[in-house]
Amino acid sequence: MRSIDLMVKDLQQLVRNWMTPVFLVAMPIGFTLFFGMIFSGAGGQSDPRLPVAFVDQDNGSVLSTHLLDLLEASDAIRPVASDESVDRVERKVGKDMAAAVIVPAGYSERVLAGEDVPLTVVADGGTAAGSTAQTAIQAAAVRLRGAVKAAQLSAEALEAQGQAADESFLMGALDEAIAAWRQLPLTVVATQSRAAVEKEEKPSVMATRYGQASPGMMVQFSIAGIMGAAQILVLERKSRSLQRLLTTAISRVEIIVGHYLTMFVMILAQLAVLISFGQLLGVNYMREPVAVLLLAVTMALWTASLGLLIGTLARTEEQAIIFSLIPMFVLSALGGAWMPLEVTGKAFQTVGHLLPTAWAMDGIQNIIVRGLGLESALLPAGIMLAYAVVLFALAAWRFKFE
Repeated sequence: MRSIDLMVKDLQQLVRNWMTPVFLVAMPIGFTLFFGMIFSGAGGQSDPRLPVAFVDQDNGSVLSTHLLDLLEASDAIRPVASDESVDRVERKVGKDMAAAVIVPAGYSERVLAGEDVPLTVVADGGTAAGSTAQTAIQAAAVRLRGAVKAAQLSAEALEAQGQAADESFLMGALDEAIAAWRQLPLTVVATQSRAAVEKEEKPSVMATRYGQASPGMMVQFSIAGIMGAAQILVLERKSRSLQRLLTTAISRVEIIVGHYLTMFVMILAQLAVLISFGQLLGVNYMREPVAVLLLAVTMALWTASLGLLIGTLARTEEQAIIFSLIPMFVLSALGGAWMPLEVTGKAFQTVGHLLPTAWAMDGIQNIIVRGLGLESALLPAGIMLAYAVVLFALAAWRFKFE
């Protein structure tokens, strides 16, 4: 309870400072609109899905064509047909392409004959983009094999009735099985007025425009927001308020937890405002509210831990500002807050994914851009939580009352 009282005192002190709403709300909203204008050049024509190279060594066979169709129907990846050599395609993975899938020669004929012929998938499973692409490719391959099995069972059932199942029947059954994957078992037909439809057409363009800017500025300015809270710690040390607190009933642990809760609540409130603003711009955060909440909480946890560490290291208000701005720019630039990491080189992506900001961007964009579910947010949230624990432990170890 005493930690809560300390948190309330800190929050009241922050609210009275005019810089707090500027750094927490005004600047991230302004930069979101600015970066959204920059990305508006692509407009609604850009495809946010991860590019995946598709090398068809089976020369457009029945099954390779169906596989390409299933990959194109994915919400997460976008197949890019390539006639380059396998070596050149593999070198592009992690740079221009998130992954590559290679269909071997004779694939269609051998699979239809009952053989188990694996596809060659090249992906870096250690990155979020590579792991997502690999999962989507495997899902398409499983669906294709399931469709083949269904078609073969249909042919066997027809032959069991004494009728001949020729190749045309098998291909027809295969087409129907492939089509079944694209049809929902339950279909709800809704009718809307033209005004409502026109109103709903706008967010799709806006979502594409702000799919990078909105989460990017959330990540960047959540770090900037800790500046004021870190300065409070510096001022309390300089005014010897920390020492006087120790003469009261509050313990050292409660003091640390109270200051930490201040930063956590402040950042979580900031993220809530920015998520709501992004939703108004057409970024569909609410399609997976549980996943977005999980990512917001873990982001606030690790950022608050960083703020607590900065507050323990800084000796002056100026140092608190510098120690906040430097990691804000470095972590934002390397973590993909300013531009998608998918357009950078593999070395840059590797360095970026050593930082929590890159995983925060991956987690949020898995939801709002790639259309994935809660499971796609678990790994990024877990990594941010690990950073929160490590940074909090360092801050508690370095916390000085003198």
